[in-house]
Amino acid sequence: MNIFHRMLCRSSMWERISATSIVPWALADVDLGAGALEIGPGYGANIGSLLGRTPALTGLEIDPALTERLRTRHGDSMTVVQGDGAAMPFPDNSFDAVVCFTMLHHVPSRRQQDALFAEALRVLRPGGVFAGSDGLDSTAFRLMHLGDTCLPVPPDTAEDRLAGAGFGKIGIATKGTSFRFRATKSS
Repeated sequence: MNIFHRMLCRSSMWERISATSIVPWALADVDLGAGALEIGPGYGANIGSLLGRTPALTGLEIDPALTERLRTRHGDSMTVVQGDGAAMPFPDNSFDAVVCFTMLHHVPSRRQQDALFAEALRVLRPGGVFAGSDGLDSTAFRLMHLGDTCLPVPPDTAEDRLAGAGFGKIGIATKGTSFRFRATKSS
């Protein structure tokens, strides 16, 4: 991520936005169950909100430095694992919910994004939900990501891509500069 993006994502302002806007909207009426996985927690802006929604939270972070930062800051309240969302180091049927927020556009190819969707399905228990949000493509969004990996997921293709991974009961909604998704693993 570029320096501006890193500064924003680790700021208390971004944590407030996440806690008051992003997570509540993305997870409205979503039960995370007894054990949830956040893919790509980054600097940890969503963790405080998620800990209040599930008794057992695991974070899967690809960046080794961010993984260590998360362990230092949150290691007593959650499990932090270093790894790739497109090749998760968890057994099948491990979590009641899998979530991700404002990180899908950092996955560098459509193939890897689709692999992440398939992995989310694999690690979910039957009846579990995959939910989250990401930004909508725009000039401003692209400018904020200059020098970053930036491959936005078009919301009009998300339903078909999630169905292709094997999900059912898929819902997509847009609001302002974001979209949210929910999808369920069949029982």
